[in-house]
Amino acid sequence: MGRYVIRRLLQMIPVFIGATLLIFLMVNVMGDPIAGLCGDRQCDPATAAQLEKEFGLDKPVWQQYLTYMGNVFTGDFGTAFNGQPVTELMATAFPVTIRLTIIAIVFEIVIGITLGVVTGLRRGRPVDSGVLLVTLVVISVPTFVTGLLLQLLLGVKWGWIKPSVSSDATFGELIVPGLVLASVSLAYVTRLTRTSIAENKRSDYVRTAIAKGLPRRRVVTRHLLRNSLIPVVTFIGTDIGALMGGAIVTERIFNIHGVGFQLYQGILRQNTQTVVGFVTVLVLVFLVANLLVDLLYAVLDPRIRYA
Repeated sequence: MGRYVIRRLLQMIPVFIGATLLIFLMVNVMGDPIAGLCGDRQCDPATAAQLEKEFGLDKPVWQQYLTYMGNVFTGDFGTAFNGQPVTELMATAFPVTIRLTIIAIVFEIVIGITLGVVTGLRRGRPVDSGVLLVTLVVISVPTFVTGLLLQLLLGVKWGWIKPSVSSDATFGELIVPGLVLASVSLAYVTRLTRTSIAENKRSDYVRTAIAKGLPRRRVVTRHLLRNSLIPVVTFIGTDIGALMGGAIVTERIFNIHGVGFQLYQGILRQNTQTVVGFVTVLVLVFLVANLLVDLLYAVLDPRIRYA
């Protein structure tokens, strides 16, 4: 196990460098950040040259990237064009998005897996058809439509929630935004769990457990569910980074100042330091989540061993 972890950590290094290099190149060719600093008016040549020198934009792109990566390993993600360090923006944005992501993941695990197990054990019955229909509708409806609809009904018309999340962004305020953020993934988790349960239910080891006279609950929880959760865990693990990085729409609807909000502002203002800094951290989240998922395989299925 130890050798496997070390090997995976070493494999993460070129992936991290390649991903950050790709993002750095894409961000640096998406427009002129100096023009974004000057607003509607065009910068005069002297001011533009001074700003380029101040932010290191006068150097070749490869040199900018090497400088940036050298600073990242010391904990310096650069300075936004408004003069605020990117680490300060991260300190305020990431806790909010982490709370939002935790709520979304809880919805996926509790509701998604529960519905998947119920429908998988009752495949072909009315409850199965009903859940499949509902999940298909959820997947088909765009997230911004779901968010605006819940905001209108629950926040404006019925007054059950605040239409806009406060700056504190407590767990209670993030329940509905978390449900909106998790809605599509929840539907996929339900369908994935249902398919996996239905397939493994016909396996020999399940028939053997039933033939031994084991209680139905033990057969489902100890034998059927553990083996069926492997593809579900894979999906949820990779979905953690996707939820954190893809929360732009949800955070815009409910006025949540998290990672998605900062990425949106950075892209809108062509603030390369902010965009690259936040995406760099999201790449690390993806890599760590994938590593944890691989290690969970051995917990769910004892037959899996890492040399």
